[in-house]
Amino acid sequence: MFKTRSENKQGLKIIIVGCGKVGNTLVEQLSREGHAITIIDKNAQRLQNISNLYDVMTVEGNGASFSVQLEAGIEDADLMIAVTSSDELNLLCCIVAKRVGNCSAIARVRTPDYNNEANYLREQLGLAMIINPDYEAAKEITDILCLPDALEVNSFAHGQVEMVKYKIEEGHILDGITTSEIVEKIGSNILICSVERNGEVFIPRGNFLLKKDDIIYFVITRKSSAVMFDRINIKTNRVKNCMIIGGGRSAYYLACNLLHMGVDVEIIEVDKARCEELSILLPKATIINADGTDEEILKEEGIENVESLIPLTGIDEENILLSLYSKQVSDAKVVTKINRINFKGVVSKLDLGSIIYPRYIVSEEIIAYVRAKNNSKSNSIETMYHLFDSQVEAIEFIIDTESEVTDVCLKDLNIKKDVLVSFINRSGKIIIPNGEDSIRVGDSVMVVTKQSGFHSITDILD
Repeated sequence: MFKTRSENKQGLKIIIVGCGKVGNTLVEQLSREGHAITIIDKNAQRLQNISNLYDVMTVEGNGASFSVQLEAGIEDADLMIAVTSSDELNLLCCIVAKRVGNCSAIARVRTPDYNNEANYLREQLGLAMIINPDYEAAKEITDILCLPDALEVNSFAHGQVEMVKYKIEEGHILDGITTSEIVEKIGSNILICSVERNGEVFIPRGNFLLKKDDIIYFVITRKSSAVMFDRINIKTNRVKNCMIIGGGRSAYYLACNLLHMGVDVEIIEVDKARCEELSILLPKATIINADGTDEEILKEEGIENVESLIPLTGIDEENILLSLYSKQVSDAKVVTKINRINFKGVVSKLDLGSIIYPRYIVSEEIIAYVRAKNNSKSNSIETMYHLFDSQVEAIEFIIDTESEVTDVCLKDLNIKKDVLVSFINRSGKIIIPNGEDSIRVGDSVMVVTKQSGFHSITDILD
């Protein structure tokens, strides 16, 4: 079945196979950016639901079928994205698309066996990208557990720069000072990028006054992080032990990361067969066959004394209740994984500690690739994150060519409102810029903005 698409859309022709959580998120964000999207799925009701919400074309059928892909327009498509629940189907969709059309292809692959061979598969099959939401979620949780006071930690410049989300408590050194005073009182290797106050988000100027209960994002160089975190009283000691509720793929990937760092790991999983499998895969972890949502079980396993608790059940409501319970009975660092995004307004008001949305982790990688592919200029996007429920974007551009923004002092550029150049990476040297600094060819530059859809560094100009 088809729905007619409006004419004169700019952007790429994109085919998405799979209309689940990730597929829906991609449609939501990519359609907003003006791309011509066709969805393939076997489920007619899913297709009807998404076509009622977005201006997309839909094709009912098997996404790996040659005839179905032809019907979807694969011959003149720019990009195929396969995000069904089957790794094998996703890979087959991409193989067929590469043979039939002249498009790039992205596959979601979640199974650990394939994940270990991701680079090989990508190169041999000629894929633009292989994405694994469970693995990426585990990496993000690991970063947070290495910095327990942070709500979120994102990496830029190949790990040389960290963007940290943090809530300012009353009496904190940042409580009651302006952003311009930070250099004098704390140092020049930290920059406040965005602030959320009472639901409103700001890109702060120099005279912006920080207050208690503000939730901020700041960038800091990895090289100076230990000193700077000490100055602003943020604990840098990683957790020593972790209790994980649920033994799925994300739990496996997270346990691998934590055990490699010397963290004691306990996994509570209700399925006996999965426990036996995990005990073989993770011999250094403690595997408990029990219902991790049972209060008595949690007390028996010592929830009051653990340093971190990560609920990774397949049910968002259970993850939320476990996080709230842990907050009541322990001082554990809690990270809550949420798969669906219904009721985000309600969830954001709960004291859940750090929250991660795997579908957004995946969609950000894909959107960064799409924007770079759709950009007629040479400047490409290296990394992108959405902050504050997508109200703010943090984008790292690679500067390949000269343009209106290169070799001009930042203070002399007519930069748009609510846009901040947060760091410049020049041959491995990280510059937290002031007005006298300039962008040069060969740099990578991170921009934080409340405006959406930036494809090139020149988009920062008014």
